[in-house]
Amino acid sequence: MHLNFPAAIGKAIMSQLQTDIERQADILIIGSGAAGLTLALRSADFAKVTVLSKGDLREGATFYAQGGIAAVLDETDSIESHVEDTLTAGVDLCHKAIVEYMVSRSAEAVSWLVEQGVPFTTKTEKKAKSAIKSNSDDAELSSLHLTQEGGHSHRRIIHATDATGKAVFETLQNRAQAHPNITLLEGCTAVDLVTQTPENGSQPVCVGVYVLNQESSKVEAIRAKFVALATGGASKAYLYTTNPDGASGDGIAMAWRAGCRVANMEFNQFHPTCLYHPHAKSFLITEALRGEGAKLELPDGTRFMSRFDERAELAPRDIVARAIDYEMKRIGCDCVYLNITHQPAQFVIDHFPTIYRRCLEFGIDITKERIPVVPAAHYTCGGVVVNAQGETDIKNLYAIGETSFSGLHGANRMASNSLLECFVVAFGAAHSIEEKIANTNYVQEITEWDESRVTDSDDEVLVSHNWDEIRRFMWDFVGIVRNSKRLERADRRIKLLREEVRDYYIKHKVTNDNLELRNLALVSELIISCALQRKESRGLHYTLDYPNTLSAASDTVLSPSKPH
Repeated sequence: MHLNFPAAIGKAIMSQLQTDIERQADILIIGSGAAGLTLALRSADFAKVTVLSKGDLREGATFYAQGGIAAVLDETDSIESHVEDTLTAGVDLCHKAIVEYMVSRSAEAVSWLVEQGVPFTTKTEKKAKSAIKSNSDDAELSSLHLTQEGGHSHRRIIHATDATGKAVFETLQNRAQAHPNITLLEGCTAVDLVTQTPENGSQPVCVGVYVLNQESSKVEAIRAKFVALATGGASKAYLYTTNPDGASGDGIAMAWRAGCRVANMEFNQFHPTCLYHPHAKSFLITEALRGEGAKLELPDGTRFMSRFDERAELAPRDIVARAIDYEMKRIGCDCVYLNITHQPAQFVIDHFPTIYRRCLEFGIDITKERIPVVPAAHYTCGGVVVNAQGETDIKNLYAIGETSFSGLHGANRMASNSLLECFVVAFGAAHSIEEKIANTNYVQEITEWDESRVTDSDDEVLVSHNWDEIRRFMWDFVGIVRNSKRLERADRRIKLLREEVRDYYIKHKVTNDNLELRNLALVSELIISCALQRKESRGLHYTLDYPNTLSAASDTVLSPSKPH
C-alpha cells in the first residue's frame, strides 16, 4: 500500500522516502517539534524511526519559541537555586524529585545541542557555532550568553537572539533529514492509538497508530514497536493563543481514549505579552524583553506591576498575566504596553531582531515606541501522566514535551523550563526504548480502518461553528480568572457539544479539521473537569469563589476508568 504526500514536501524529506513505504517503524513519533526530533536523533542509531507531522514540519510550538532554554551554566548560579526557583513558581505543586532530575541534566542537554550545531548566542554576541567546538566542555559552555526571565533568580537562559526555537528546530531537522534511519512525513494526522491487552489481562500494549494521509484522504494503520506522543499542548482550546494552529491537544486526547491518566489540566498558562494588533496573529513578545529591562505600563504611562508583586515585571507569568487582566478590566482598556525605549536602539535591535522586524511590519518601532500587548493562552502545564523517562500507563507508549505531565511545572511553568523538559525526557525515553527494543516484536497485524458505513460531509459549517463556540466559551468561562458558575456553565455546554461532535465523527469520513475538533472538545472537557475539582486558587488556576491557597498541595488526576 502507498502513502501519498503533498508536493510541498521538501526534497530533503522526499529523498528519504521510497516508492513503497513499509507500514511499520521501530519507533513511531507523532509530532516534529523539539521533543519529537530529539527522541528521533537519540534513537536512530539503534532503531528505524518515523516522525509524523500533521502539517508543515515547522508548524509546531518549537519553531516559534523565542525565549530559550533554562540551564545552570554560570558559576554564580547553582542547581539548588534553579530547583528552588522552579518550586516557587510552581506554587508547591512541582514534584521535587522530578525538578531535581531535570535541572541536574540541563548542562548535558545544552552540551548536546551545541554538538548538534545549534547557533546559540555567545557573550561576544556572535553565534556559538563559530565559537564552540563540537566536543564542548565546561569552559566552552561558559562562553554562551545568558539572559534572565520571570521567576529566575539568576541569568540562566541560553538563547539564539530572540529566535531560539527556530534555531533549535532547524538544526535538529537538518540532522534528522540527514540520518538514514529517520523518515520525516508531513501531512499525516494521527487518528487514534492501537492497543492490545495480553491474554493474561496485564498492562495494555500500544502496537501502532491509525493515521490519516491528508493527500489521499485515507486512514491507514502503521505498526510500531514503540509509539511516542510529542504533539504539544492544547492552547488552541482558547480564542486567543500564542501557539500555532496545531496545538489542539491531539496527543492528550488520543492517550485518554486509549486508557491513560491525565493530570493538572486546569493549569493553563496565559503568556502575559502577546502583540495586540488587528493584523498580528499569535505573535509572542518574549519574556526576555522584561529580563532586559522592559517595563509594563498602562495607556497613560503608569507602571503597575509593583502593586501586585515585589518582583514587578519579573514576577512569574501567572502573576503578571492576572495583573494585566485586572488592569485592563479595571480601566476598560484594550491592552497595556511594554516599553523598552530607554535602552539604546542598537542594543534592542541586536538582542531582539525578530521582534524588532516583526513589529516594524505593523508600523511599530520598538526602539522608539511602546509595544501594545495582551495575555494569550500559551502553555498546557498538565497532560498525560508520565515518569521521568516519558513512560505512560500503557506499555510501549511514551509522551514527551508539552503533551505530558511529568510533575516539573506544578501550578505554573517557569519560563524556559519547557524546552529543557523536551530534551531531558526525550533523552530518558530513548534510553528506556534502547533497553527494551531487542525483546520487543511487532504485532502480526492491525485491523484495517473501516469507513464502509460513513459518508463525505455535506455540512462542514457544523465543524467551524462548534470549533468557534468551544474556543469562545473556554476564553470567557475557563480563562485567566474563573468562578464556579462560569465553570459549571462551560461544563454543561461542552458535554452537549461533545455529543454533537461524536455524532458527526461516527457518521462522516475523517478529515484533519474534524479530528482536531474531536480532540479539542475532549481536552476542553478534561480542562473543565480538573478546574471544577480544584477548590482553591493556586498558580494559574485562580477562582473568585476559592481565592485562598490550601496548605496541602495535591495534583488533580483524572482516570478514564473513573467518572470525572
